[in-house]
Amino acid sequence: MTSGATTVAIGLTALSANVLLGRFRVRSRVYSTAWFLYAHLSVPFIICLRIVSHVSLWAIPAFIACAVCGQVLGGKSIRESTGSS
Repeated sequence: MTSGATTVAIGLTALSANVLLGRFRVRSRVYSTAWFLYAHLSVPFIICLRIVSHVSLWAIPAFIACAVCGQVLGGKSIRESTGSS
């Protein structure tokens, strides 16, 4: 069993990594290879962190939610800074 702090740390890592990747994803053509790469690049790293840290499978939905929120926040931040909708 791991502490909740480890789970939170992995969730924050997923969120912060995906903010950056979301910024890159917005600049690429939709459904292109780069778009899919930016949308999914963090997944293997988050899986490795979860396995190495012995975090329960029950935390996976939270990590997915953090990753999706990071993608949305990253995309939204770049759209607002460029003024496009």
